[in-house]
Amino acid sequence: MQTFIGGNSVTLLRNGEEYFPALISAIERATCSVYIETYIFADDRSGASVADALVAAAVRGADVRVLVDSFGTKPYMTRALAQRLRASGVLLVLYRQDVFPVTWGRARLRRLHRKLVVIDGRFAFVGGINIIDDMNTPGQTPPRIDFAVRVEGPILLPITTAVMRLWRVLRIAQLDSPMLAPLELAPAVQPCGAVKAKFVVRDNLRFRRQIELAYLAALRIARTEVVIANAYFLPGIRFRRALIDAVSRGANVTLILQARVEFRLLRYATRALYGQLLAGGVNIVEYDRSFLHAKVAVVDRSWATVGSSNIDPFSLLWSREANVFVRDVEFASELRRELATLEENGGHRVDPKTWARRGLTERILNWCAYGLARAMTGLLGASTSRW
Repeated sequence: MQTFIGGNSVTLLRNGEEYFPALISAIERATCSVYIETYIFADDRSGASVADALVAAAVRGADVRVLVDSFGTKPYMTRALAQRLRASGVLLVLYRQDVFPVTWGRARLRRLHRKLVVIDGRFAFVGGINIIDDMNTPGQTPPRIDFAVRVEGPILLPITTAVMRLWRVLRIAQLDSPMLAPLELAPAVQPCGAVKAKFVVRDNLRFRRQIELAYLAALRIARTEVVIANAYFLPGIRFRRALIDAVSRGANVTLILQARVEFRLLRYATRALYGQLLAGGVNIVEYDRSFLHAKVAVVDRSWATVGSSNIDPFSLLWSREANVFVRDVEFASELRRELATLEENGGHRVDPKTWARRGLTERILNWCAYGLARAMTGLLGASTSRW
């Protein structure tokens, strides 16, 4: 699962505008099976369109299974949508359904945050796009920014292995396990392109740090350029050092981060790190034209990643995540152009001198937020020496 595999086709999909038509088209052509994992499945325009395709696939006899995170989906999926899917023959399963909703602790943070789709074992979609309309955010005018990839080829083998492994875990853990039929997918692994790629997951068993380690490996060999676009950015000490070390080797390192406030604690905690990063020569661009939900990166225009994992404790310490890592100049260059467009149309560089002159109140707020976030991370069982 941790090695690059050649012979793949990897297509970049920008926002729901490109993702949902590609996904629905693939579901409409499914003959055997449709398997979906998502953090959010919303009963809105985009969610209804995907649901229509899933219902049609189930009616014509395909094995359709949808696994949604119970916490992430709860505010968005209506009872009517759930009933409609199940009535048509879609197997809808809630991941870690809260039996005792008043309890709190580390276990509650172990969410299904990855977004995966496997169709007939022939195509897969991996990325950060939930099944929710791009405009389904209060007060938002331009659509949120996010990315996914459609893949074919030998990379289907580790993807199908990962989803079948999780399904086996669910059959053991779910109270209604007799109702969950075994999942068997036969991946089509014939070469169909020239792209080298690997599929990497993060879980709470065998693959706890794999996504973070894949990032760190790329940062260690970066020579000319690193561009990371991330919705929720609160990296650990080792990650921050790797960024600054890349600058010291002559690489131009740029972070494109979300400027709009969504989660205040994380927003203020992230800004507490700006001083260290700016002093180390890292460029910081805050994107404020719309909500930035991307989890992507490009290194030296030859290495790239698209996935569900943010660079924060929630993604790197607790959630189930999935990223595709690509070694291909053409794909990396295409993604790099998209990130350049973000920076030019809605991005504002943080000036180190202006940042150094910010007021005392803001400094105190940032560091109090960071201290609280770090303390909470420690209380929930993570090593604060890493964070």
